[in-house]
Amino acid sequence: MVSKSDQLLIVVSILEGRHFPKRPKHMLIVEAKFDGEQLATDPVDHSDQPEFATELAWEIDRKALHQHRLQRTPIKLQCFALDPVSSAKETIGYIVLDLRTAQETKQAPKWYQLLSNKYTKFKSEIQISIALETDTKAPMDSFKAKGAPPRHGKVPASLSGLDPKDIVVVLNEEGGYHQIGPAEYCTESFIMSVTIAFATQLEQLIPCTMKLPERQPEFFFYYSLLGNDVTNEPFSDLMNPNFEPERASVRIRSSIEILHFYLALHSKLQIHLCCGDQSLGSTEIPLTGLLKKGSTEINQRPVTVEGAFTLDPPNRAKQKLAPIPVELAPTVGVSVVLQREGIDSQSLIELKTQNEHEPEHSKKRVLTPIKEKTLTGPESPSVSPVPPHNQSPPTKDDATGSEVESLQYDKDAKPNPKANASVPASLAQPVTTSNASETASGKKIAVPATSHHFCFSIDLRSIHALDIGFPINCILRYSYPFFGSAAPIMTNPPVEIRKNMEVFLPQSYCAFDFATMPHQLQDTFLRIPLLVELWHKDKMSKDLLLGIARIQLSNILSSEKTRFLGSNGEQCWRQTYSENVPVIAAQGSNNRIADLSYTVTLEDYGLVKMREIFVSDSFQGLSAVQQKPSSLPPAPCPSEIQTEPRETLEYKAALELEMWKEMQEDIFENQLKQKELAHMQALAEEWKKRDRERESIVKKKVAEYTILEGKLQKTLIDLEKREQQLASAESELQREKKELQSERERNLQELQDSIRRAKEDCVHHIELERLKIKQLEEDKHRLQKQLNDAENKYKILEKEFQQFKDQQSNKPEIRLQSEINLLTLEKREQESQMARLKKQQEELEQMRLRYLAAEEKDTVKTERQELLDIRNELNRLRQQEQIQYQDSREIASGKTDGPHGNALEEGLDDYLTRLIEERDTLMRTGVYNHEDRIISELDRQIREVLAKNSASN
Repeated sequence: MVSKSDQLLIVVSILEGRHFPKRPKHMLIVEAKFDGEQLATDPVDHSDQPEFATELAWEIDRKALHQHRLQRTPIKLQCFALDPVSSAKETIGYIVLDLRTAQETKQAPKWYQLLSNKYTKFKSEIQISIALETDTKAPMDSFKAKGAPPRHGKVPASLSGLDPKDIVVVLNEEGGYHQIGPAEYCTESFIMSVTIAFATQLEQLIPCTMKLPERQPEFFFYYSLLGNDVTNEPFSDLMNPNFEPERASVRIRSSIEILHFYLALHSKLQIHLCCGDQSLGSTEIPLTGLLKKGSTEINQRPVTVEGAFTLDPPNRAKQKLAPIPVELAPTVGVSVVLQREGIDSQSLIELKTQNEHEPEHSKKRVLTPIKEKTLTGPESPSVSPVPPHNQSPPTKDDATGSEVESLQYDKDAKPNPKANASVPASLAQPVTTSNASETASGKKIAVPATSHHFCFSIDLRSIHALDIGFPINCILRYSYPFFGSAAPIMTNPPVEIRKNMEVFLPQSYCAFDFATMPHQLQDTFLRIPLLVELWHKDKMSKDLLLGIARIQLSNILSSEKTRFLGSNGEQCWRQTYSENVPVIAAQGSNNRIADLSYTVTLEDYGLVKMREIFVSDSFQGLSAVQQKPSSLPPAPCPSEIQTEPRETLEYKAALELEMWKEMQEDIFENQLKQKELAHMQALAEEWKKRDRERESIVKKKVAEYTILEGKLQKTLIDLEKREQQLASAESELQREKKELQSERERNLQELQDSIRRAKEDCVHHIELERLKIKQLEEDKHRLQKQLNDAENKYKILEKEFQQFKDQQSNKPEIRLQSEINLLTLEKREQESQMARLKKQQEELEQMRLRYLAAEEKDTVKTERQELLDIRNELNRLRQQEQIQYQDSREIASGKTDGPHGNALEEGLDDYLTRLIEERDTLMRTGVYNHEDRIISELDRQIREVLAKNSASN
C-alpha cells in the first residue's frame, strides 16, 4: 500500500527563452523525455524571447526516484522549430537536466544554454526550474502509477470537451477493471495482455569482471502494466533461461479514441531483467502500433506488437562498454495484445477458417501452456480453445501475439489422421486403443507395469539457406517405426523454395502417443536417428530426392525438464529441444544444400495404469485414434466368459501374486535405472552447463579481443602515420635549420657591411658638423656685432619716440579722440544691454503665457512673484543705465581747471584708455562676453574712473 506522501511529481517548469533568432513562419516547441515517457510544450512563436510558460510533470514514488538518482537518469529536453504548413520539425538543440538537483523546496529558475545549437551565431538559452512536489491526487490503492499525464496537451477533436488531466488510469475494484478516462466516455471493454515467451543470450548482460555468488541467484523479468507491478517466475540459469511463457492480462473500460490518446502519451512499455532489486538490462516495447489512427482492425481481431527485443544494460554509454555483436545480443521475446472483450471466439473461428483454406500459410502454435496472470480480478476470463483437427499447434518462437494470447495446446485434442501418426506402440510391447466397441474376439496385449506413457511431437518449422540453382517444390518425408507406425509422414501441399529464402512448412506438426520403458526410449534415441528426406515434387516428371537431414533425437534427453499437471492432475514432465540441422545432398557428395529448422517435444505422463488392452482385428494397417491411457476397456458380457481351469480364483490369485512380484522387481529395477539415468543426466547437464558457460566466456573474450585487436591495428596505423609525420617533420627541420644558418650568415655579413658604412658616414658627418660649427661661430660674431648696433639705434629711437609722445599728449585732439572712443564703447554697451532686455522681455512674455495656462494656483503665485522680481531688476538696470549715461555726458562735457586738475585728468584719461583697450581686446577674441567676471571687473573699473573724472570736473 503506497501512501500519499510516497507519491511525488517531478515538475519541470519551462518558462521563457532568450537570444533566439526571429523566424516569423515557424513555431518553437520543447519536448522532454524521462524514463521512456515523452511530454511536450504547446507551440509558441519563434521570436527572440519566446514565452513557453509550461509545466511538465511525471508521477513517481520515492523508491523509484532513489533508483533513478543512483543510476543518474537524465531528463533530456529537445528544442524544435516547427513549420505549421508542412508539420516538419527541425532540431535546434538540447538540454540535459540532472535529476539529483530536483528538491522538494522551491528553487529559483536557472538559464540553460542549448547544446549543439543550430543557430551558431546565437547563444540561445531557456529558463528552466526543476522541483519535486507531493502528489496530493495519487489514489490510495495497491499499485503505483507509472507516469503522470501531461499538464498541457491536445485531445482529439472528437473529445474536444475533455480535459487531458482526466485521462488517467483508475482501478474499479468492484467491477474488476481499470477505467481510462471519464465514466461517460468509457462505454467499451478491452483486454490488454503482455506475454514474456522466451529469452536468449542473457549472460551477455553480466560483465566478465562481475563474480556471481556461489549460491545460484534468481533472475526474473519485471514490468509495470497500467500501474501494476508484474514479475514472471524466477529462473537461475542465465545460460539456458528455461521458464514457462507467462501472460498478464488487465481488463480496461474506455473508448477507442481515449485509448489511442492514452497510448500515444504512454508510448512505451519498459521491461527489466532483474536480480534482486538490481536491473541488469532493460528494453522498451513500442505501444503506438496497437491502435493506429483511423484503423478498425481491433473490431475484427486482436491487435498485437511482438518480437524479440534487445536488452541493453543500464548506462552503457557512461560505462564505456564495448558494443555487443548482433549475434550475441541478449533478447527477450515479448507479445503485447489488445483486443475487445468478447470477440475472442469469433476471432478464433475466423482464424481457423482461414488456416483451413490456406494451409501453406498456417502459423505455428505454442506447445507449452501459458501461465495466466489476471490483474483485474476473478471476472477476467481465460480463453483456452482447442486447436482445429487439421491445424498444427504453435511453437514458442513463432507464435503471433494473438495466438500466444488465446491458443493453448490441449492434450485431449484429436490429431489429424493425415499429419499425426498416433499409434501408441513400442518396439517390444505396443499399446493401442480404438474408438470402436471392443469384442471378445479382440487381441489382448500385455503392457509391463513399468512402461511409461510418452507423447513425442515434432514440428518441422522451416527450410532456409537453400543452395540449389533452381526453385524446388519442397516436401519433407520421414518415418520412425519405434513410434508405432512405419507409414511415412509427409508435409502437404508442396511449397516453392528459392535460393537464399526461408519458407515455413505447412502441415509439418506431428504427435505420437506410445508406451514404453524409459531405458528403451533412451537406447532407441541414442542408436537410431530420425532421417528427414527433402523431395522435389514435379508435375511433369518423377519426384526427386534432393537430400537427407539427420536429426539426433537423443539431444532432447539432455534438455531441461519442466513440470506440468496432466488432465487428471497427475505430475508430468516435458522436454523441448530446437535446432537447425543441415540437409546433405543425396547424390554422392556430402555438400550441404539447405538448413532445416525443427522443434521436438517429449512429454512423460508417468506409469501406464492399464495392464492389458484389446485391439480389434480391423486395426491392422490403419492408424488408430488417440485415447487417454487411463481409460479402461469395456468389460465383456457375462455370456462370453469361458469356464477354464486358468479362470479359477486360485489360479488368478497365484498369477496375480507372480505378476505382483515381477512388477515389484521391474519397479525396483526401473527405479535404479531412473536414478542412474537421473545422475547421468545431471552430470551431463552440469557438464553442458559448464561447457556453455566456458563457451560463452570464450565468445565474449573473443569478441572483446576482436575489438581490442581492431583498436590495436588502428593504433599501429596511427603510429606508422606519426612516424612518417615525424620523419618528414625532422627532414623539414633540418632544411629549415640550414636555411636559418645561411640566413644568419647573410644577416651577419649585411650587419658588418652596415656597421662599416655607418662608421664611414659618422666620420663624414663629424667633418661636416665641424665645418658647420666653425661657420656658425663666425656668423655668431657677425650677428653679435649687428645686435649691438641695433640696440644702440633702438635706444636712440626710443628717446625720440618718448619725446614725440610727450609732445602729442599735450594736444587737445588726442583727448577728444579718447573721449569719442569711450562714448562709442558706452553706446555699444547700451545697445547690447537693450538687446538683452528685449530678449528677457520676450522670455517674460512666454513665461507669462505659460503661467496663465497653468492650473495650479501655487505655481501661478510663484511665477508672478518671480515676474515681479524680474521687473524690479529691469527697473534697477534701467536706472543704472540712465545714471551711467548721465555720467558719460558729464564726462564728455566737463572741463578741468587749474594746472593740477589738468595733470590729474590726463593721468585718469591714460588709465581709462588702457582699460578700454584691454576690454575691447578681450571682447574681440570672441572668448569673453559681458557676463564674464573679468569683463564685469573692467567695466566696474572704467565706471570708477569715469566717476572720478566727473568728480574732479
